[in-house]
Amino acid sequence: MRRGWLLRLYLGLSHLFPLIAKQILQKRLTRGKEHPTRWPEKLGQNLAPRPAGPLIWLHAVGLGEVLSLRGLIDRLTAQNSDLSFLVTSTTLASAQVFAKNLPPRTLHQFLPIDAPTYRRRFLDHFQPDLCIWAEQDIWPGLVSDTAQRGIPQAVIAARMNAKSFRSHRRARSLYSDLYRAMGLITAQDQATAQHIETLGAAGPIRITGSLKPAAPALTHDASETLSLSQALAGRMIWAVAPSHGADEHISIAAHTQLQQTHPNALLIIASRFPERRDDILSTLDHQPPLRSQGQVPGPQDSIWICDTFGDLGLIYRLCQAVLIGGTFSDIEGHNPWEAAALDTAILHGPRTANFKTDFEQLGQDNGAIKVTDADTLAHALSSADLNTTAQNATKTIQKASHATDQLSADLLQLLDQRHG
Repeated sequence: MRRGWLLRLYLGLSHLFPLIAKQILQKRLTRGKEHPTRWPEKLGQNLAPRPAGPLIWLHAVGLGEVLSLRGLIDRLTAQNSDLSFLVTSTTLASAQVFAKNLPPRTLHQFLPIDAPTYRRRFLDHFQPDLCIWAEQDIWPGLVSDTAQRGIPQAVIAARMNAKSFRSHRRARSLYSDLYRAMGLITAQDQATAQHIETLGAAGPIRITGSLKPAAPALTHDASETLSLSQALAGRMIWAVAPSHGADEHISIAAHTQLQQTHPNALLIIASRFPERRDDILSTLDHQPPLRSQGQVPGPQDSIWICDTFGDLGLIYRLCQAVLIGGTFSDIEGHNPWEAAALDTAILHGPRTANFKTDFEQLGQDNGAIKVTDADTLAHALSSADLNTTAQNATKTIQKASHATDQLSADLLQLLDQRHG
């Protein structure tokens, strides 16, 4: 691996990270942003036992990216049942939700802070046979140390918009070194591929799309799902998820209209940040049931606030339709595939830049409905096309998943080179 002056500077400065690492983690711990017992993993301490046999290490930064890895893990396992998997991420929410959707032979750890001591502890302990960086997050020190150990690496389903590219371009020589250390690079779209090539990646970059369509459906407790389905039978149920303020404002207004034709309709509000419950309550003229308090909607309740993490598997199973959150603000959208995998009709607002390719795929197959305001949202919810929209999204998933099948075969070739 080439190590230019900017990478060498970064590696030198990374020796200083431990001077402030513990203090920062402790502050985050007091604010509830770190796991109360597992935060030392970020220092390369208290690590889980390494599984026997070949181990593939996959890293993704946050909740949506981590969950998207499940489909790839399933396909890698199908082709080689001896494999075990280590998934790392950085956010508390990703660990909590992934624990409820953990694939077989897979463990989760928090990624260590990119300092020499922490990197060495992590790599000495797990000794991965292949390292896979998913979507956006790659760390120079870990890439460099992994390359020094002769461990093959790949960047898959890379995603880099114009704003991110401008930021990366300021450190072009650094990213050139990192990308040239990869045995395989794939991108979600042509724009990302061009950005990475401009940053100095060697060789052609294949367009494989997102990993998210290939991910299996989110899980949830079957007995609770059945109980709630029976209790809510016959009602028009829809959700806004994962929601933000602008989405909720439009959804509540649309729900008021919907109740004129569907008096028993139920709106489930699942905020991206459950601690926002008080903000949501302040916009309502009544007190709806709160999932965090164990409350479920009764016959007279028209809104249910699911102010908990990890319940989208339940919510999408209950709903006929969902407005994907973040599509009415500068959040620019969330993952639509989790709803599609559970046969929930997808509605979305006009702002989808973070998942541009995903929503374009669904739109081309009439697998999603675009709305612009409360009126068009209420109209879409009253449409007889919701079932057809959900069925079309299922067909889109089937087509998009073929790229992940090929990607898993290519990754196993890298692993074979390591052992060959």
